[in-house]
Amino acid sequence: MKLSILDQSRLKEDGNAAEALQETVRLAELADQLGYERFWVSEHHGASLGHSSPELMMAHLASRTSRIRIGSGGVMLSHYSAYKVAENARLLEALHPGRIDIGIGRAPGGMPAAKRALQEHKIVPEDWYDRQIRDLLHYLDIKKEEKHRFGEIKAMPDVKTVPAVWLLGGSAGSAGLAAYYGMGFAYAQFIRGEKDAAVLDIYRQAFQHEAGKPQALISLFLFCAATHAQAEALAKSHEVASLLQEQGRPVNGMLRPDTAAAYKLSPYEKERLQDNRATMVIGTPAEVLQQLEELQNYYGADVEFMLTSPVYEEQARQEGFKLLMEAYQQRGYSV
Repeated sequence: MKLSILDQSRLKEDGNAAEALQETVRLAELADQLGYERFWVSEHHGASLGHSSPELMMAHLASRTSRIRIGSGGVMLSHYSAYKVAENARLLEALHPGRIDIGIGRAPGGMPAAKRALQEHKIVPEDWYDRQIRDLLHYLDIKKEEKHRFGEIKAMPDVKTVPAVWLLGGSAGSAGLAAYYGMGFAYAQFIRGEKDAAVLDIYRQAFQHEAGKPQALISLFLFCAATHAQAEALAKSHEVASLLQEQGRPVNGMLRPDTAAAYKLSPYEKERLQDNRATMVIGTPAEVLQQLEELQNYYGADVEFMLTSPVYEEQARQEGFKLLMEAYQQRGYSV
């Protein structure tokens, strides 16, 4: 079992983007020291997160770390030229060989207005995403097309190593695409809201083995603390914010713990929170590790877990990742 981290540079109710970005940097440095496998950053175009440019953030984080793999979770490919994405990926790989993951997705990554602005004057065909994946793999020399329409150009810089390419998704269709093109597959359980081993079965069974071996990871929210009660308290801010967002009510970043604690849940909202527990692992380090091991048994021994922890207080967020890695190593897992 491998453990990794996704950080979205979430803003706080009374914070700002500069603070959120520095917290991401410090968490990446800590993850590098602790022995986590990867550290990914997201692309989301909106007011609740600190940035929307994963490749730029990756460049900075890779320069501040030495061992951990740095990646995008992910670049929303439909907004961009696959050629430009490939050039960014190649430059990152040239500067930090063997440490770069390029996760790609097809979600808009923001509100409809943001999508329209990103794709202004573009007409995107129905099958464009599939075409862009093929283009990206071609430009990265991972899966060359003999008669590519831009066969005379090459994404630069031309270096010996290539970044690992992952496809993000939460459906059988995404799993099938990742398998067909021989990419890693990141299953977004923390977004889809349910565990589904069938999706990973489809990925493994359909995987094009000439590309190597299938790699799958599961994304989940993490709330880990020294006691179960403390972990529940950490989760409350995220849970209340999620409820408010579902109801279309404005949420300006992660809620302060006192704001969340004062919120009175209706019976229906309590049921919704229980439903949302499938998106997270929560508890003491031993409890979280047990939950992850149960999920590993469910999904398959080769699965990796990518954890994102929307905890308001930076120190508590860092402490959760520290405690979990300590329990992980004490259980006999190696980093």
